[in-house]
Amino acid sequence: MKTKAIKKDKISVITLGCSKNTVDSEVMMKQLEHGGYDVQHDKWGRGRNIVIVNTCGFIDRAKEESVNTIMEYADAKNAGKIEKLYVTGCLSQRYKDNLEVEIPEVDAFFGTMELPRLLKTLKVDYKHELVGERFLSTPLHYAYMKVSEGCNRTCSFCAIPLMRGKHISRPVEELVMEAKKLAAKGVKELILIAQELTFYGLDIYKKRELPQLLRELSKVDGIEWIRLHYAYPAQFPMEIIDAINENGKVCNYLDMPLQHASDNVLTAMRRNITNAQTRELIHKIREKVPGISLRTTMLVGFPGETDADYENLKNFTEEMKFDRMGVFTYSHEESTRAHKLEDNIPQELKEERAADLMSIQEGISAELNKKRVGKTFKVLFDRKEGGYFIGRTEFDSPEVDNEVLVDAKSNYVRVGDFANIKITSAEEFDLYGTVV
Repeated sequence: MKTKAIKKDKISVITLGCSKNTVDSEVMMKQLEHGGYDVQHDKWGRGRNIVIVNTCGFIDRAKEESVNTIMEYADAKNAGKIEKLYVTGCLSQRYKDNLEVEIPEVDAFFGTMELPRLLKTLKVDYKHELVGERFLSTPLHYAYMKVSEGCNRTCSFCAIPLMRGKHISRPVEELVMEAKKLAAKGVKELILIAQELTFYGLDIYKKRELPQLLRELSKVDGIEWIRLHYAYPAQFPMEIIDAINENGKVCNYLDMPLQHASDNVLTAMRRNITNAQTRELIHKIREKVPGISLRTTMLVGFPGETDADYENLKNFTEEMKFDRMGVFTYSHEESTRAHKLEDNIPQELKEERAADLMSIQEGISAELNKKRVGKTFKVLFDRKEGGYFIGRTEFDSPEVDNEVLVDAKSNYVRVGDFANIKITSAEEFDLYGTVV
């Protein structure tokens, strides 16, 4: 007698938003995998009957992308293409009640800290012994490492504490264990991420312990680069810069979102720093680590930002010549302190200022890149694409910064390996070179 085969559930996890969300998805996928599921990341196709969307809720555009993505899979469910649809992450944390009413096709919504409940819904027990284990969705030679969760800062424009809660550091021992497991998989570059990196350790060790963490991580065999993301500028602990100087594995790179340069706007943003103090900090960092690559983020169109405030920001950008910079337009977020202010800058003007500022940065990047022509750099190669091997120097983070392109017809490198590359030409955001 023939018996009907039991179909095995297959899950697609779709990740939106920042690298912190990427790590959350990777942790979730490893738990699901150990629970017996066939799991894949950021792909959905034939045979995948369950979809989990890990959402972003940071600003309007991110929220719109998240809602559109959920609706795409809700339509797929209505069409019988998938059986179950679950939603987690920041948008779900913040707007769960509204989303349940507006998108009833979703089987369940989960917040940012509800992984055990999500797993239980899928009949999987959360395994504490898997701490540090992840399903890597990045190329195998680099990985993001979330050293803490949440944020204690009170920036008036930011909704992150509403979605992620207060700052919670992970113990050094746990992070070192994770680094060893990642290195065993072939990871060579660790990208340390947190909402506020400089706060690391204050809650569990009663002092800032990022320098000690860097020392311990650098002892892990196989790890060659350690990169630092998202450091708050006010009361910045210079011991971090000393740690960069003292440790050859820590990249000469620091991502420090400044947000603005006008004292009026900085005060309204509750950034606890002035233009003069910011300048002094940047000069000190560059003096201690000559050649360090500084990445920053600017926010334009904050309520009350005048033409004079914006000119101040432009002048500051032109003078400071940041190696890398991203620009966002202000998003009026409910329940933040800034939401009480009138969102009085037209969206068209916000976009105009953002484009103008990025145009300035494009020129700065081109100028700095031209100075690298003729020099040789150690490059880590991420992928092969369109006839080129594409990699990065220690001065660049994946996906957001400049890249080095090497012609695959006349050069050969292995993706995931380092190679010494002599730069032969430069564009605004790309360098071209040959293998030495």
